[in-house]
Amino acid sequence: MKFTLSWLKDHIETDAGLDEIVETLTKIGLEVEQVDDPAAALKDFVIASVIEAKPHPNADRLQVCLVDAGGGALVQVVCGAPNARAGLRSVFAPPGSFIPGKKVTLGKGVIRGVESNGMLCSGAELGLSDDHDGILDLPDSAPVGAPYAPWAWLAEPVIEINLLPNRPDAMGVHGIARDLAAAGLGRHKDRKIAPIAGGFPCSLEAKLDFSAEDSHLAPAFALRLVTGVRNGPSPGWMQNRLKAIGLRPINALVDITNYLAFDRARPLHVFDADKVRGNIAVRRARPGEELLALDGRTYALDSDNVVIADDAGVESLAGIMGGQASGCDEATTSVLIESALWDPVNIARSGRRLGLNSDARYRFERGVDPAFCLPGLELATHLVLELCGGAASQISLAGKIPQPDRRIVFPWSEVRRLTGLELDASEMSGILEHLGFELAGSPGNGDRVVVKAPSWRPDIEGKADLVEEIVRIAGLDRVASQPFSRENAHVAAPVLTQLQRRIGSARRALAAGGLVEAVTWSFVSHARALAFGGGAPALALANPIAPDLSDMRPSLLPGLIAAAQRNADRGQGDVALFEVGQIFLGDGEADQRIAASGLRRGAAKQTGTGRNWSAAPAPVDIFDAKADALALLSALGAPVSGLQIVPGGPAWLHPGRSATLQFGPKNIIGVFGEIHPRCLEALDAEGPVVAFELILNDIPSPKSRPTKAKPKLELSEFMPVQRDFAFLVERSVNASDILKAALAGERLLVTDAGVFDVYEGKGIPEGKKSVAISVTLQPREKTLTEAEIDAVAAKIIAEVEKKTGATLRG
Repeated sequence: MKFTLSWLKDHIETDAGLDEIVETLTKIGLEVEQVDDPAAALKDFVIASVIEAKPHPNADRLQVCLVDAGGGALVQVVCGAPNARAGLRSVFAPPGSFIPGKKVTLGKGVIRGVESNGMLCSGAELGLSDDHDGILDLPDSAPVGAPYAPWAWLAEPVIEINLLPNRPDAMGVHGIARDLAAAGLGRHKDRKIAPIAGGFPCSLEAKLDFSAEDSHLAPAFALRLVTGVRNGPSPGWMQNRLKAIGLRPINALVDITNYLAFDRARPLHVFDADKVRGNIAVRRARPGEELLALDGRTYALDSDNVVIADDAGVESLAGIMGGQASGCDEATTSVLIESALWDPVNIARSGRRLGLNSDARYRFERGVDPAFCLPGLELATHLVLELCGGAASQISLAGKIPQPDRRIVFPWSEVRRLTGLELDASEMSGILEHLGFELAGSPGNGDRVVVKAPSWRPDIEGKADLVEEIVRIAGLDRVASQPFSRENAHVAAPVLTQLQRRIGSARRALAAGGLVEAVTWSFVSHARALAFGGGAPALALANPIAPDLSDMRPSLLPGLIAAAQRNADRGQGDVALFEVGQIFLGDGEADQRIAASGLRRGAAKQTGTGRNWSAAPAPVDIFDAKADALALLSALGAPVSGLQIVPGGPAWLHPGRSATLQFGPKNIIGVFGEIHPRCLEALDAEGPVVAFELILNDIPSPKSRPTKAKPKLELSEFMPVQRDFAFLVERSVNASDILKAALAGERLLVTDAGVFDVYEGKGIPEGKKSVAISVTLQPREKTLTEAEIDAVAAKIIAEVEKKTGATLRG
């Protein structure tokens, strides 16, 4: 929302300066985004007259001009503008001026051997336009020596505020001034609008053509006919204000409606009455109807759109934009002024589906003041008669103006209860009354008062809204900070849930592992959803934002693979990415899970990325994904001692280079492995790509032992002992089962076990394999004797044979 300072002062009588106004606006919740003060940027520029212009002696395209800038002595300026001539009035910049369009500070100079003491400026050099073809050509009436900015109506600061959707009243300068007056910056000029007694009946009737259940789409529709108008340019003050906020003046009739949209937050529309055929009907659009709108585009309409139509067809898209067929131009002599109320939800839906934005839609979809529907029409009629002449008819009203009556029983103590701010009841009542609220009763008659919300504040629904109004005007800076008491404080429960803590821990752990966090869409194409086990009809979006984002994602990996491929297409093929976020396995609440996924592509191994002088780059493999997954589980405190790694995984992983992570067959927590080549081809991606995905919801919590102290770190002074074993087992036996059995052979002494060789071939029976493991024994009380080591070895062998059916190779 933009407005100029003088525009604001039309509605508030105040001595406050620009800085105080800006500070107060932000203080009361109308946050100022920027202030554009062209007078400050153009303060050094003055109106000047070119007295003489002669060709430059050393350049064909330059002229040497003598300029009268109002200082008494003439100034010599070298100018290259083709329109420089004697008698021209233009804008002069003296040495030392900052040129906004060029972002340079002007100095004295010598151009082709001729001294130049300033500059004659174009609109582009002043930052006012894109015109570089010549210097500004001002009328002969421009006063020589006068500052240019005030003369050109450029001295007006333009204030832009950021509005929240719940403040439709602040979409007009009148409402902004009301808030400032309530904050103590002056007196609000709330002038009454005198009704105009129409001299004749309106010759066109309007009909609301809706069924009873659709009556909310247009509660009221008012028309007034003004005949004998002369439609020309709007006055300079109105044009300057519209141009200052970025609107293009068109003609007086159209400019009046645009002006009132920003002045009073009251969108209106004007029809050329001579172009309207028959009476007007407000109805739903019919199949096949179209509208050539004022923006020059043709819109195909459907029954969800509310339109204003005559006997010839659709003339306007209700509450959003009018049509060209009935638009007003210089030939207009009779005009229909429309002021209506529309359903905000329907306006928002229609504008969004048609991709049509307008100032009218912006206001109607947030809610306009219903009580100002007819006064707004009266005010527009006053301006039409004043600027264009003519005679006004009586008002034709279809429907009924709603009379909102929202009353709230409000205890003054609610302000202190919710904010801790102590205020006198008289101050609070004064604030509400200045904002337009009506109070029944007086502050002296008890703690409670009945407050009636004004019609222009549809956001006021309860006591908390009234507290907000009082506190924002009184000043949030008056609310004293109160530290929480820590005496005898006991936290009943953790501030964060276990899942929330896991999400943060997972992000830190994966980033520490060298992966870069990515944030991808929660939606994927239907084909990609199918490739990763999704694609169910219940997870298809009814109104996707793009055709390739049609389904809720069943996994984080489609987005990560696409992101990795985009990096590869730009020359960064060795990437390691991760994401922590929601996945959707069904349409139930329990089917929404939190996953942590990561991938490595190309040569982005844990040990290093890309080329190195000491060795050829190695592509990523399944063990990189396994290491990432296990490192994450360890960082999350998962009980990895009970983790089972089962070969194989879902269809989107390579069947021979993947595994499932589980704590028993009923608690599968994730998978890791190499992405299947067919899956990469379906995603239009190149490999190799290895990845993992863990479901954070399903990871078991570490067992808590509150009665036991945490074990101390013990470092034994005795040398560890390593023994190697080679077992002959069935090919189907997992190496992890052998390691698990070896670790259980002697729990007090065996501290580590790992596979260092797997062999199949000559000397090994068909259907079997040799798995060689290394076991570490760590004595704690004394050095082990050979006999003791052999006894432990025998226990390990016996446990492995018992659990896996293995035999020790000779």
